[in-house]
Amino acid sequence: PTEIPEEDRDYYLERRYPAFGNLVPRDVASRAAKERCDAGFGVNETGEAVYLDFASAIERYGKEQCKIHGVEPTKEEVTKRGEQIVAAKYGNLFQMYEKIVAENPYKTPMMIYPATHYTMGGIWVDYNLMTTVPGLYAIGEANFSDHGANRLGASALMQGLADGYFVLPYTIGDYLAADIRTGKIPTNTPEFDEAERVVKERLAHFINNKGTHSVDYFHKKLGKVMWDKVGMARNAEGLKQAIKEIREIREEFWRDVKVPGELTGMNVELEKANRVADFLELGELFAKDALERNESCGGHFREEYQTPEGEALRDDVNYAYVAAWQYTGDPKEIVNTYNPSEEILHKEKLEFKDIELKQRSYK
Repeated sequence: PTEIPEEDRDYYLERRYPAFGNLVPRDVASRAAKERCDAGFGVNETGEAVYLDFASAIERYGKEQCKIHGVEPTKEEVTKRGEQIVAAKYGNLFQMYEKIVAENPYKTPMMIYPATHYTMGGIWVDYNLMTTVPGLYAIGEANFSDHGANRLGASALMQGLADGYFVLPYTIGDYLAADIRTGKIPTNTPEFDEAERVVKERLAHFINNKGTHSVDYFHKKLGKVMWDKVGMARNAEGLKQAIKEIREIREEFWRDVKVPGELTGMNVELEKANRVADFLELGELFAKDALERNESCGGHFREEYQTPEGEALRDDVNYAYVAAWQYTGDPKEIVNTYNPSEEILHKEKLEFKDIELKQRSYK
């Protein structure tokens, strides 16, 4: 990559977004990188990477430092001081990259490819961080009810720290102070017996199933479907295929999963099986919800709904609402959850009184 002539380089973010360049939001940058790779301009053997070149940043930082310290800006001095600044900002990241790829990212452009970071939005909480379930608190990025408002990694991290250090110690005590007088909660109720039976049945199924494929096998199959068809760029046909394939994977999972170890004691594979069972339910819901929303907005990008320049095309007339899906399956049939159920979509209209919704642009 260091030998590519300048005229053969495509600084595609600067080209597409001249006003912001590399400072566009991560969802925009990620889609742009994937688009270049899908168009056949990716690098390395797979074609699933673009170059991230720090040469100009190192040069700029180096010249600034030479000027600040009154040092002659020779090439060697500029490079040395520039690399020091970059190392102070990204040193650990560069070390990990070099350890994995065996290339020095200060000298050779890094190969990067977008990936799903995490979902946005979160659970509603009150001022004390308690959810609508009494006694159940949610902290950190999980409790933000405004979709996408805390999607920046550092913001989510700081929210977790602030909630844990400064909010919960002063709020959860109020609940515990009253709850401590509740006394022992009886378990001899039909509801408790039913919940216990369902959990025991599910765990016994995993241990006694004796299938032929590991939990990781199904996890990877699901991940491939989610990335290919429910990822950062989606379309109706792919989403319909994804729903069908996830149901097939889920049916095969319950029929043919193998969970080693015992039911009692610590069993990481058993714990993982429960999580993947949840993912198989959630994955289908992701696809179904994405198929329902015929627009592109924020982290949700439908290929059929974009501007002529390839930007997200919102539909604020029909989709300015918050959605919640109600599960209508029978909890008693928890082992057979691969039987699809028809969820109910609930909508809460978003109302903006003091601001006007506008299509964003980074041109």
